[in-house]
Amino acid sequence: MTTEPLGTTRRRFLAGAGTAGALSLWPARAAAAVGRRVAVLGGGVSGLSAAQELAERGYAVTVYEYYDVLGGKARSMDVPGTGTGGRKPLPGEHGFRFFPGFYRNLPDTMRRIPFPGNANGVHDNLRSGTEALFAREAGRPDLHFPLRRLTTPPAPGDITLSWIRDQILSVLDLGTRLPAHEAAYFADRLLVHLTSCDARREDQWEKTSWWEFVRAEEMSEEYRTLLGIGQTRNLVATRAEVASTRTVGRVIIEALLLWGLLGRGMDGDADIDRVLNAPTSEAWIDPWAAHLRSLGVEFVLGTEVREVLYTGGRVTGVRVLDREGGAERTVTADHYVQAMPVEHARRTWGAALRAADPQLARCDALETDWMTGVQFYLRTPTPVVHGHINCLDSPWSVTGIGQAQFWDVRNFSEDYGDGRAHDCVSAIVSEWDKPGILYGRKARECTREEIVEECWAQLKDALNDSGKTTLTDADRLGWFMDPAVTGLGGPDPQNREPLLIHPTGTLYNRPSARTAVRNFFLAGDYIRTDVDLATMEGANESARRAVNALLDADGSGAERCRIWELYRPPELEPLKRVDEVRYRLGLPNTFDLG
Repeated sequence: MTTEPLGTTRRRFLAGAGTAGALSLWPARAAAAVGRRVAVLGGGVSGLSAAQELAERGYAVTVYEYYDVLGGKARSMDVPGTGTGGRKPLPGEHGFRFFPGFYRNLPDTMRRIPFPGNANGVHDNLRSGTEALFAREAGRPDLHFPLRRLTTPPAPGDITLSWIRDQILSVLDLGTRLPAHEAAYFADRLLVHLTSCDARREDQWEKTSWWEFVRAEEMSEEYRTLLGIGQTRNLVATRAEVASTRTVGRVIIEALLLWGLLGRGMDGDADIDRVLNAPTSEAWIDPWAAHLRSLGVEFVLGTEVREVLYTGGRVTGVRVLDREGGAERTVTADHYVQAMPVEHARRTWGAALRAADPQLARCDALETDWMTGVQFYLRTPTPVVHGHINCLDSPWSVTGIGQAQFWDVRNFSEDYGDGRAHDCVSAIVSEWDKPGILYGRKARECTREEIVEECWAQLKDALNDSGKTTLTDADRLGWFMDPAVTGLGGPDPQNREPLLIHPTGTLYNRPSARTAVRNFFLAGDYIRTDVDLATMEGANESARRAVNALLDADGSGAERCRIWELYRPPELEPLKRVDEVRYRLGLPNTFDLG
């Protein structure tokens, strides 16, 4: 085993000519860190975000990535052997990308990634969806939910609890078949969460499942499907029976939906739902990598992190393996930012490192589950709805989106494949432990081909009703499924890229970006951040927190990364202060009538 300093040029280093004078944009920052070397372990969203912030401040950064490409779960993947006649291969992915309007940290980074012809960098490659479709099976009426913010939002003084309750009830009344008393009860439960103080949220509601909080077990099947399962399993891969009320209520209900409709706490004038205008790597990841190279960042790909080495209060190196050649070596740096998914990061922490910081051991309690993408390539344009599709009744919690309608800078059939495919419906399977409708087996028990057919059947079941036929077998040209899932149809299927889920109590086991080891920092969507959800926004926010902690440890005078937190409506702060007193006295929230 050999030892090499970070920054050494190696066979798998990706060289790239940079933009001349890129560092001159940050003269004060660059001067603070001349010669200081940082190893970033992981080339996903959190790793690339950390690399950008560090490089802009003058640090010498090398990113080590397991795959031969950058981007982690956000990357695009070519479908092998599908490009002919000068076209690119059909685009595949881990799952469709979604950039809610309440994201603010990640959009700030995107604005700072140059893109030809765009004044605001790759941020200008975002496009707004205008409607979400909650599709129902067996001819039941679908729910079309507008995703534009209110054209005439109320003045700040007009936003009262009664006004909020009326808005919730109007949405439920127009789009659902909920009994009136159930809709009213749900609206009242949201008022409880909206007026709960931080301490109650982090204690009582973090320990309470969403299922219990909204009393789903006592309500109708419609209520359980729409307001229980539809807000948890289908969106964040966590079962409503165990999902943290704090996470669901604060991020999905409040930040995404309620404040999104009001345009509060949003990324400029963004709408609720945004997607990219081309495959993710084309529109974002590849330009990002090129920009980082221009800042002097080096990339060492095809590298597996085996162990973070700890001695005498410091990380002294990282043992890595060249996946292609099989050679093992140790890389060294002044600082280390581990930006790997938790299921991979925790395997690299030895007993001594864990003993140095007890929060690392608590990460063993963090849970992941499968949320896996399947792309269907169609012969005819099939947009379905100008936004995302949520198949509410599907046993595998299938969601999806028609992508070509948003790719206004591409002509799908002319740019990809062999010219026959005109659209791609990108779907995600989030429930792997319930029987399907086609084979009657759980997804984990099916072969890859059976999962694809079952997912297609559930999409058709949701979309081909009410007198219309949206998807036909004859129109389906081909498919692609996330290759991170292996061993399907065998006794031990595996998924290298699962998603962090949020059962009750997860908050207490999420670590901070700053560790007790003075040159070791953590980034990733499992880190404790304000967004409190496994998202690209959380990954970016965690990277900013890691970089700030590193700057503090280094005694740097460089400007700290700005961190945007979720919107807190000032109108509700007086009610939250009242609730804080009640919480300390052991009393329920004022509006919590059981």
